[in-house]
Amino acid sequence: MNPQAEELNIVIQEKSSVVFDLLSQRGKEIYFPKKGILAQSAEAAKAGINATIGTAVEDDGSPMRLESIASKVNLKPEKIFLYAPSYGRPDIRAEWKKMIYKKNPSLAGAEISLPVVTNALTHGINMAGYMFCDATDQVIVPDLFWENYTLTLTNAYGSQLKPYKLFKDNGLDLASFEQTLNEGAVGKRIVLLNFPNNPAGYTPTQVEQDEMVKIIKASAEKGNKIVLLIDDAYFGLGYEAGIAAESIFSAACTLHENVLAVKIDGPTKEDYVWGFRVGFITYGIKGGDAALYGALESKTAGAIRGNISNAANISQSLLLEAYTHPDYENQKAEKYAIMKRRYDEVKRVLQNEAYKPYFKALPYNSGYFMCIELAKGLDGEKTRKLLIEKYSIGVIAFDNLLRIAFSAVAESKIQPLFEGIYEACKELKG
Repeated sequence: MNPQAEELNIVIQEKSSVVFDLLSQRGKEIYFPKKGILAQSAEAAKAGINATIGTAVEDDGSPMRLESIASKVNLKPEKIFLYAPSYGRPDIRAEWKKMIYKKNPSLAGAEISLPVVTNALTHGINMAGYMFCDATDQVIVPDLFWENYTLTLTNAYGSQLKPYKLFKDNGLDLASFEQTLNEGAVGKRIVLLNFPNNPAGYTPTQVEQDEMVKIIKASAEKGNKIVLLIDDAYFGLGYEAGIAAESIFSAACTLHENVLAVKIDGPTKEDYVWGFRVGFITYGIKGGDAALYGALESKTAGAIRGNISNAANISQSLLLEAYTHPDYENQKAEKYAIMKRRYDEVKRVLQNEAYKPYFKALPYNSGYFMCIELAKGLDGEKTRKLLIEKYSIGVIAFDNLLRIAFSAVAESKIQPLFEGIYEACKELKG
């Protein structure tokens, strides 16, 4: 094992043997190089002649660039063309940490890591898999989950997904979650939580989230060592009173010494910048301190360095410009209002009693999506194909479920959308 990896492991073991035990073998072996090209380049950063790094510069020392590109973005060249650090830019890391505290007030006083920048959420989940998932591990997920989890965790690292039943009646099936979490011998547990859920568009009520936290704590008290991978891709998009306003990360990162919370989030959906590809990984554990978090950040940056090297500088720069813009919060509120109106229209339209013999909605209250369950005898894939071919309507099919991204549908088109589904179901059911 590389001596630099061993140094980080010693710090982690001294600070939290639980965190060390939760690391995958890859996680134990990874490190961010303190020597070599990056370190030598950093030492030479202020040298009068710097011939260390693989960029090109103009004669005045600024980044070499094509004006046809530079002229399209109103930012200084160094904020566009230069490499960003593998950890991410220090300024956006600090800003995102402030925003986590602002969005989750109950975190006040709790120590969390400085976020590490990823190439958006998918890459963040993949890097979390790198850090914590071995081929012998299982990852506990709901039975309704984003299909990319299979690619990022099973295909990439060999970990098998272990589903629990997400819903019972009109809310979470907490009994199924508890049973699945505690099955088998006491030991390592990897749990992936995603609220608002993709594909269901459901966020726990505050009561449900509190109960889920109690279940996790009780499992930790039995001796289970738990890493919570918290996919907060759609955080902040809740549309009903009573649902949890804060990420479960807020409670989890100070819950128990046996629970490591890993928040995977970013501006992709929150700030409507899908193509920017910027995300964050942030760590929290009861008793965590700067040394422990620093070691985890270094390992995460090492995984990123060996994977994509670094996330895009220009995207990070543009986001920082937005976050300091005086009208940022108002603009964000305007877009939320549009999303809320679309959600409300879905709720209104689905009150139509004529739909009941053909489909019903699964619980939903947030996010981009909602799902309908087709009546017995109707097939999701056949319905999906008919909707495209005859009604020019596109949806996603999962067995007997259809996922509907109301986020992508104008308010005026929501009723025609469900009317089309209704007509297609009638035709197929005969």
